[in-house]
Amino acid sequence: MRRMVIVCALLVGALTLVASGLADPGDKGKGKAQGKNKFSFTLTNTDNRCDGSGVWATLQEKRTYQVHANADGTFRLRRVSKGTFTTLPGTSPGNCPANKSKHGKLIRAGVTGRFGGYLEGTVTGGTFNKNATCIAACFTGDFVSTFFGASATFTCDGATNSTDCKFNFNYTAPSRAANRPRLIVRHWQDRGKGSGTTLKESFHGDIASS
Repeated sequence: MRRMVIVCALLVGALTLVASGLADPGDKGKGKAQGKNKFSFTLTNTDNRCDGSGVWATLQEKRTYQVHANADGTFRLRRVSKGTFTTLPGTSPGNCPANKSKHGKLIRAGVTGRFGGYLEGTVTGGTFNKNATCIAACFTGDFVSTFFGASATFTCDGATNSTDCKFNFNYTAPSRAANRPRLIVRHWQDRGKGSGTTLKESFHGDIASS
C-alpha cells in the first residue's frame, strides 16, 4: 500500500491516497466530533502499489484526525484510518523490488478486505481553529491548511525533509467464499519513518492471487 505524496497532502513514496473521495454527507465539512480535538470524515479513495505504477484497490475509509497542542506552540497531528478495500486487476500491491518478503505478482479484481493504520507528525507555523470547516473531501493537506491556516506545515507532507514522521498501514483479505479461488498472500503492510529525503519505508507481504 504505497501512498505517494502530493504537496501538503500525503507522504512522498508512501500512502498514495488519490483525492477521489467525498466528505461524509451531512457533516458540512466540519467532521464528526469524537471528543476533544478529534474530527472524523468518511472518504472514497484509492491506493497505489509499492512500485508506484498505479492503483491496485479502491477504499472506503473513515479518517479521524487527532490534534494535541505541544508546549512549544506546535501541534501533534495523528491521522487514524480504517475501512474496507476492493481490488482492481493488475500488479499486486507488494510486487516491487523494495519488498524483500514473500509476495505475489498479480491480483484479480473483486477481492475484498479490511485495512487500518495511522500517520503521525507535527504541525508548525499555524494556529489551530477547532471550528474550521473542510470543503468537500478532507484529505491530510486539506485538513492542515483548513484547521491550521495556509502558512502551516506538516512534517509528513512530503515536501518537508523531516525525521519527525511515522506511519503504519495494514491490509488483510480474509479467507472467505467471496475471495475464492484462494489467495497466495492475504496480508500487506506498508510502514516507515521520515518524510522527503529522510523517508525510510518498508513493505511486508502482499494481497496477491498469483
